[in-house]
Amino acid sequence: MRTTKLPNGEAVPVLGLGTWMMGEKASLRAAEIAALKLGLDLGMTLIDTAEMYGDGGAEEIVAEAIKGRRDETFIVSKVLPSNASARGTVAACERSLKRLRTDRIDLYLLHWRGNFALQETIDAFHALRAQGKIRHWGVSNFDLADMEELMACDGGTDVASNQVLYNPQRRGIDFDLAPWSRQHAIPIMAYSPVEQGRLLKHSALLKIAERHGASAAQVCLAWAMRDRATIAIPKGTDPAHVRDNRAAHDLTMTPDDLADIDRAFPPPTRAKPLEMI
Repeated sequence: MRTTKLPNGEAVPVLGLGTWMMGEKASLRAAEIAALKLGLDLGMTLIDTAEMYGDGGAEEIVAEAIKGRRDETFIVSKVLPSNASARGTVAACERSLKRLRTDRIDLYLLHWRGNFALQETIDAFHALRAQGKIRHWGVSNFDLADMEELMACDGGTDVASNQVLYNPQRRGIDFDLAPWSRQHAIPIMAYSPVEQGRLLKHSALLKIAERHGASAAQVCLAWAMRDRATIAIPKGTDPAHVRDNRAAHDLTMTPDDLADIDRAFPPPTRAKPLEMI
């Protein structure tokens, strides 16, 4: 598994496991746990979750999946903006730790901007890191202006990652945020890299997939990871889906493939508002 580096030099996999919409149905619990375990077996040892997912249920699914394997996993979780006050961030983290059944979260993100001052949340992150409850902190759904404001805060340059919506159809960040992030060595984490399955029947992606004997989902994932720095976090809930995602790691986009995607999904020519799902 290829890796990219956090700003402090720590290596993390470029392909991880997403858990959005996991932990919502008891009938799917066993399958979701098995899917995450298989992903770990295949080298996708970064698991992304959040207190919001399944109202904490996804974190409980992760806890079951990593039982006995905590040291080989890199856990990402998130605090809701409504909880991101100085005290609220700490309390939310402690609830997540309890659900995850672990003593630390490897990367703790502010899920999106809310009403609390960034400095207040950053200070809480630093306090949690000093206590060993988190190892790194970052943000999610931050545009370029948000990132510049964050970096100007006291301790803001410690930000380790920014998780945003990114796929061929949602590539507005390619104009400004992605180049800025590369310049500052802050890796992007791409959520919804296949647009929740809505890109799977797109003719341009299917044409590229046919050339490689691959699937449209694998093309989307390989495209997201093409700079070898962006981290893709697709969700997979059955063995075939997880294995399909893992195989995307070994798919290399050719110049012709990239040109075809640019024709089908033109890159941005001006700054655009950050998109969210």
